[in-house]
Amino acid sequence: MPGLALGLLFNFNPFLGAFGFLFAAAILTWYIEKTTRLFPESIVGVLFVTALAVGILITPEVDLLEALFGDITTVTLVDALLAVGISVLVVIVSRLVYRRVVLSILSEELARSTGVNVALVNFVYLLLVTVVVAVGIKIVGTVLVGALVIVPAAAVKNVSRSLSSYALLSGLAGIASAGSGILLADYLRLPAGPLVVTVGTAIFAGALVAGWIASRSSSTAPRS
Repeated sequence: MPGLALGLLFNFNPFLGAFGFLFAAAILTWYIEKTTRLFPESIVGVLFVTALAVGILITPEVDLLEALFGDITTVTLVDALLAVGISVLVVIVSRLVYRRVVLSILSEELARSTGVNVALVNFVYLLLVTVVVAVGIKIVGTVLVGALVIVPAAAVKNVSRSLSSYALLSGLAGIASAGSGILLADYLRLPAGPLVVTVGTAIFAGALVAGWIASRSSSTAPRS
């Protein structure tokens, strides 16, 4: 959020400010994780609440609501093209490092034994998350962007049969929640950010019910 605030204060593209600050935060997270015994989740949590507090203090009051909850009506053609280009780049890089990321998640020792630079892989992964968050802030704002990243992945976890299907379904769930939320916002004349997250939560609830029904069906199926 401080990056957004600086962009608003000094009249340059807030997206660039957000990306610059998030990039610095990713480097700081990676460095602290390497040099301490703190978990990445703890580091990200501390940095997030600190950035949110500082951002609220320095963001002009007239722009505070947009910074917190986003406003898709302010997205320009340049913003849209930039978001599409960055999204394509993220997908390409993700495909290139996918196997190394998965191996590092499963076992860092095994990954190192096969020649994987775990520290570098973790850093690239953090950068990818940073870029995704920076793109999402424009639509759903600082407060809800975490949900935009987390909810689609959580929604499909129980219905995915493999890591590859998990990655694919997560992306599709994210696209569905974002697209449906934006269309509903236009139809209902409501803010897009909260609706995107609400649709994502509905998908999450539906996936939970589907997973529960599937598990019940398999447990009650007659055995031959």
